[in-house]
Amino acid sequence: MQLLITLLVILAVVALVALAMAVKVVKQYEQGVLFRFGRLVGARPPGLRFIVPIVDVLHRVSLRIVTMPIQSQGIITRDNVSVDVSAVAYFRVVDAVKSVIAIENVHTAINQIAQTTLRKVVGRHTLDETLSETDRINLDIREILDVATVEWGVEVTLVELKDIQLPDSMKRAMARQAEAEREKRAKIINAEGESLAAAALGDASDTMMAHPLALQLRNLQSLVEIGVDKNTTVVFPAPLMSTIGELGSFLARETAAASSAAPPVEITKTIPAPVPNGVAETV
Repeated sequence: MQLLITLLVILAVVALVALAMAVKVVKQYEQGVLFRFGRLVGARPPGLRFIVPIVDVLHRVSLRIVTMPIQSQGIITRDNVSVDVSAVAYFRVVDAVKSVIAIENVHTAINQIAQTTLRKVVGRHTLDETLSETDRINLDIREILDVATVEWGVEVTLVELKDIQLPDSMKRAMARQAEAEREKRAKIINAEGESLAAAALGDASDTMMAHPLALQLRNLQSLVEIGVDKNTTVVFPAPLMSTIGELGSFLARETAAASSAAPPVEITKTIPAPVPNGVAETV
């Protein structure tokens, strides 16, 4: 009797262990791949699944998007500049059977091929293109990875360059280049402003030539603006000085003309006649 009870207990324990080994739960974001005696049986959807212990093996594969950082790579660009570039890749498994059968470790494989692809794509571009055309570089890397990983049942959804490290000497050179570019733009803008100002002054001078009083009004306005400061400076506008000079020249010309037009004055001298003695002559 004792032996029978022991045997029943052993059988119950074995049954419980077998049941535990036979019951598998595939989560909603996973897909199961079932092997029986090493041969592929097929994929199993999410839910409660029963397998034959020891005979069947169920691999659960996650279908969620995986974020994989690509470590910094020392790359020489097409214009022979050494840069360190790091990136990040996003991928997900779209075919669980291929991801288990076609490749041993899909995560390691994608990490390695992403590093080599990053080095190859960035090396085909110059430094300026690498810094300014990151969207095109990301698209090129993604297309190359998609071609390589489609046989593994993996889809690369996004690749982004995360960081680009430049040598210190290159940073200083780029800073000098940016400063020179800004100075060039400032000089061009200043020259354009002077050109516009000269054109506006030309139009204003034409207007003043057509209306002589406009220049006098402008002079008076300038005097009013100077007088606001309550200083002792006396300002004579250039037109006023030229007017005074012309007035002096006019007076000199008038004086010379008057002198040349006056009739000559004749001076006659009278010699007195001899007067007899004792007779007085009255003149």
